[in-house]
Amino acid sequence: MNGLKVLLASSSPRRRDLIHRILPRERVAFTKSVVPEEQHIGERPEAFCSRLAKEKVLSAWSRHKSNSGDIGAVVGADTVVLLDEQVIGQPRDRDDAVLILNRLSGRCHEVITGVAVFFTRSNRFNTFAVRSKVWFHALDARTINEYVATGEPLDKAGAYAIQGKGRGLVARYEGSYSNIVGLPLDELAEVLRCLR
Repeated sequence: MNGLKVLLASSSPRRRDLIHRILPRERVAFTKSVVPEEQHIGERPEAFCSRLAKEKVLSAWSRHKSNSGDIGAVVGADTVVLLDEQVIGQPRDRDDAVLILNRLSGRCHEVITGVAVFFTRSNRFNTFAVRSKVWFHALDARTINEYVATGEPLDKAGAYAIQGKGRGLVARYEGSYSNIVGLPLDELAEVLRCLR
């Protein structure tokens, strides 16, 4: 990677763990990036999460560009769950998590992650979105309440974590597993190849 680092604009431990599967630890730096996560009227789901990913990158880069050093690219990502063409983000609280899981029970939904990569040397963006499908088992009230009581769903889009205790809620999935977790690695690795 010619000594250039990638700055990941995320405080998500899941994304931090994932990116190390495609990049060595010494090549990745992290920064928190908080942007308002409000969907614009008429905004399509892919456009919504891709826009948020780009805004996270811009927020992170505005704080780091004066001390950019060996940063070759800044990466941002945002993941949403889509059911009946409605975007489902993170639950507001435990009651909201129960409502979301009841809606997903026994049904198929899509997970969309928008990713933005800003190349600092060429001053250009590469933005893309990846979709995966997830089918849930039919869930009874006890299963949902016990899962919500673990606290795991509270900071996850769609109120579950496929890589955690939420795996038991999932009957099957199609597409990128890492996308469902929050960062589509195959696609991101391809975009970052130019830094190698």
